[in-house]
Amino acid sequence: MSVLNVTKSNFEEIKNSGKTVLLDFYADWCGPCRMVSPIVDEIAEENPQYLVGKINVDNEPELAQEFEVFSIPTLVVLKNGSVANQSAGARPKAQILSMLE
Repeated sequence: MSVLNVTKSNFEEIKNSGKTVLLDFYADWCGPCRMVSPIVDEIAEENPQYLVGKINVDNEPELAQEFEVFSIPTLVVLKNGSVANQSAGARPKAQILSMLE
């Protein structure tokens, strides 16, 4: 499954999908975000059991504020609509996958 572009308008639908959700909060100008982005893309392609979305903090400041994102990249895992895991900073693929378990 491909990565979804998450916005304020589709967030509730994604949050309430019934699947575990991985959200990548990023900005186009952020170097570490560009390192994490291809890893997040890979996880989305290899793990159809998860919904994977990216949220551009410059375009969606309300969502960034809702999740108290103060530094990027920030990865958030939602299970049953609630935050199950959250981490700031670039992470290797294995660590991101372990956040989803």
